[in-house]
Parts: sequence; C-alpha cells; structure tokens
Amino acid sequence: MDKLIHGVAADATVRVMAAITTDTVREAVRRHQTSPTVTAALGRVLTGTLLLGSSLKDFDRLTVKIESNGSVEGIVAEALGDGKVRGYVKNPVAELPLRSDGSFDVTGIIGKGMFYVIREAGFEVGFRPEPYIGSVPIESGDIGEDFAHYLLKSEQIPSAVLLGIQLQAEEPYVTCAGGVMIQMLPSSDENIAVMIEDTILHMPKLTDSIREGATPEDLLKMTLGIIDYEILGEKDVKFECNCSYERAFQLISSLGKTEVRLMLEQDKGASMTCGFCNETYTLNEDDLKRILEAD
Repeated sequence: MDKLIHGVAADATVRVMAAITTDTVREAVRRHQTSPTVTAALGRVLTGTLLLGSSLKDFDRLTVKIESNGSVEGIVAEALGDGKVRGYVKNPVAELPLRSDGSFDVTGIIGKGMFYVIREAGFEVGFRPEPYIGSVPIESGDIGEDFAHYLLKSEQIPSAVLLGIQLQAEEPYVTCAGGVMIQMLPSSDENIAVMIEDTILHMPKLTDSIREGATPEDLLKMTLGIIDYEILGEKDVKFECNCSYERAFQLISSLGKTEVRLMLEQDKGASMTCGFCNETYTLNEDDLKRILEAD
C-alpha cells in the first residue's frame, strides 16, 4: 500500500511531506492507458497533488489543474483528506521522443499555459463555501518546478518539490513513483534553506532510492540530511474514484424525461463513462423505464 507522511523540521519552521505512490500511478496508467511520457506527467501531478494536500481534513478536497497548449492539452488531479486521489489527462496518448539525456520530455508535451490549485472545505458533506483558487503561469512544464513556482508566487511559500516516476518496457510499466515537498515557513532560518538545498543537490536520485525500497521517511531523511524532523501524520494513499452506478443513474435522471425517453426509443439503453477513472456505467431498458415511471 502506498503511503504519505507529513511533519515539521528545524523546530517547526519547515513543513515536510513525502510519499511513495507507485501503486497509485500504476492504477492511473491501467485505467487511462497513457503513453510513457504522459504517464510520467500524470504520475508527477498525482503525486504532487497528494503532497500538497497532505494536511487536508476529512471531507476537504484539493484539485490541481493544468491547462496548456502542449500535446497533452491538460491534466487534472483531485485529492481528498482520506488519501484518495484521482486524475486524468485530456490526451492520454500524447508522445514525444526522449530527450538527449534519455529522460521523458514532459516539458515538451505540457508546453505553455496555466497552473491552478483549487481548495474546497467540507465539499464531501455538502458544506460548500467559496473555494480558494490560486493560479500562476506554467513555469517550466517539469511539474515539480511548477508546484514550487505556484507555492512561491501564489502562497508566498519558498519550496522544494521533488517528483519522480520510473518506467520499464513491460507490465507493470511503472517501476516506482514518489516525491518529497519541503516548505519554508516565515519563521525559517535562511541557513536551514541553504543546508536543504545543498543536501538535495548531493542526494541520490529519488527514483533509484524508491526502487531500492526507500520508505517515505527514508526520502525525508535523504532530503533533510542532519536536520531534525518530527512526523505528525501518516496515511495510506491510492487512486480511487468516487463515481458509482448510483451517481450515473442520478445524472442520467437529471437530463429530464424527454431525453431519457429518446435514449430508450433510439438506443434501448444509455451509458456513461467517468472522465476521472474511465469506468463505464450502463443503464438498460428497465433502468430507463424506472426513471420514466418515477414521480
């Protein structure tokens, strides 16, 4: 089971989060059948969204949305307080050749555009105050750098964000996935920031460490070096959608009886595919008749 931890470091002047998301990204790939480069991009967005939402309370929701002019066109990820995340890309088969260093050209398929973060409190229990929406232009398309750029420009939090996905040619295509997020709070010491930057510069490659069995706490130790830290919370994380047959039934019912009657007469049924998880729900003739007969 994938895990996420969050805590504080350097006498609570630094906020820290780390996660292993290998199975989470594998499930996203299975559902959306993404190309290798899109897998790298979507996996980073899912992981970054979980890290950014690490302290979400129950029933809260955090959405990260990328709208861009690259061939992927856009990416959306949504995390809940209980560790569930879901997401999709507009063009799952977008692809570009590997870069000269052998890495995936994520920046190429992202292109230019906007990076949005939407925070909603109490969404899952019907308490829906106005959401907080922050946005910045896409900084690089690297995803990790874009999360850090957003935090600095929109929330005034200097941050380091490391996101890694490693793939192989055969199933399961995702060898490992995970990430670390370090946020410098206003009370933090500049010397601590310099120490963390130097540690990150000389640490082993993130994906190599995850593939070799590193835990989220191991990732924090690698990133912080000699700086003390305290873990405040831990949760299991996974790719899971909140769609269901019941929700599909309600949505089709909401189209109105005229539209439902046409579906019954012309198609003898109806189907609906969830964009977030690619699950398809089918309503047969009896289901449509039940909608038409309802008061």
